[in-house]
Amino acid sequence: MSQNDTTYSTLEAARLLGMAVRSVQLMVDRGELQAWKTPGGHRRIAGTSLEAVLRARGKAGLPAPTPQGAADGGAGVRPGSRPRVLLIEDSVHFQNLVRLLVARHFPEVELHVASDGIAGLAMCGQLQPQVLLVDVLLPGIDGATLITSLRSQPQFATSRLIVVTSLDEAGRAPYAFALQGLPLVHKPQLALELPGLLRAALQGAG
Repeated sequence: MSQNDTTYSTLEAARLLGMAVRSVQLMVDRGELQAWKTPGGHRRIAGTSLEAVLRARGKAGLPAPTPQGAADGGAGVRPGSRPRVLLIEDSVHFQNLVRLLVARHFPEVELHVASDGIAGLAMCGQLQPQVLLVDVLLPGIDGATLITSLRSQPQFATSRLIVVTSLDEAGRAPYAFALQGLPLVHKPQLALELPGLLRAALQGAG
């Protein structure tokens, strides 16, 4: 089938290439992948361009992409799809720890990771995750600002938030306006506390 008229989201391209979303964005910036932005601000990558990169890497064929409306945030959870969890955390150590915990306790979950607030906000729009794990101290956009932004958008009304932080109560005080009422886990207690909080959030997610 010809891919001339087919476009892919950055997330879809990242999955097909086996790369991080940020790496695909850099390929677009360097001109290695042809892409443009929709009126909603979402990047679409030309299928012909993606296919050329795949063939250069010894891969062939492209599956049908997600409908564009879904990539633009117009679709919610697909029936029968795996629950999606998005971790927004800049520490590689804690990213790996959460991956291990999710793989052990929630093998049915599709875990995605963003390393900064800006990428996390973009991935929220692409993924529409059921649960977000958000660090407070993030590069780009801090976690409190990101949480406030998400809460103001109707499409995230059913997403559950869990705050992940190394800050003590005094350190969290400047961010209390955004964190109030949210479940919180301290990073040293992740292995003990996260599974229970994540299980409750997944059960309560709309």
